[in-house]
Amino acid sequence: MSLSYALKESISGFQRAKLSTFISIITISIALLLLGIFVIVTLHTSRLIESLRSKVEMEAFLEEPLGRRELADLEKRVAAIEGIERVEFISKERAAQIFKQEFGEDISAVLDFNPLPPSFKIYLKNGYQTADRAEQIYTQLTATRGIHTVKYWKELLETLDRRTSTFYDVTLGLGIVIGLSAIFLVSNTIRLAIYAKRKLIRTMELVGATAAFIRLPFLLEGIIQGFFGGCFASGIFYLLMEYSSRLLSREFSEFIHMDTIFYLFVIAGGTVLGLIGSCISVIRFIRFSEAT
Repeated sequence: MSLSYALKESISGFQRAKLSTFISIITISIALLLLGIFVIVTLHTSRLIESLRSKVEMEAFLEEPLGRRELADLEKRVAAIEGIERVEFISKERAAQIFKQEFGEDISAVLDFNPLPPSFKIYLKNGYQTADRAEQIYTQLTATRGIHTVKYWKELLETLDRRTSTFYDVTLGLGIVIGLSAIFLVSNTIRLAIYAKRKLIRTMELVGATAAFIRLPFLLEGIIQGFFGGCFASGIFYLLMEYSSRLLSREFSEFIHMDTIFYLFVIAGGTVLGLIGSCISVIRFIRFSEAT
């Protein structure tokens, strides 16, 4: 069967069911717009979460006194723990300077001695800035000889883990619902086209037409609907991004900026939704006709 015939039959399906085809394309566009918004929100929320995680540090306060050799050996043992990216030594004098910068008070002016202990500021690797893995590192650090106590934002990591899991679950659920709705409407549109041509299809089956010969025009019709829906949604996204970038400051405009590949994914997503919807209708029809 020639591809030109299949395309001609697909276009004729548009002409016979203009309203349902238009509704299907608009529905796919709306579904893709909603899905795109979820993707944008998810991506930027993930970036924000990762930014917060990257700020989580551990501070291990050291026992006193420690000689230079003991200190160097302890630093090597700490740096060798899996998940630790680097270790920064904070001396008592440096700790006093940090205290003055943060609180505006010179501790030496209040006390005759420096009570602040030396410490290691510990930076974690990507992937280890979660509550469970940070707790494992915390356990190893507290068991290390020469370390007195270890502090880090345990509550923040636990909250991030809980909220992140909930957010992704809700986003995934909504995305699935929207995608299924679009597939159902495309499937229904193709089903109407099949019904309108049921007598012709039955005749083609009786004269020996293959399943592929009958199916392909309807599959192409669904693909074309999805493609146009994706193009329409992608164009709306582009216009919205361009318009919003002119109204917002440079920092916020960079926040909402999306690469070209995002728009291509929107078009591809529409095409896939159209293909799946048409496949569902075509498979159901062929099974029904074979049974009769």
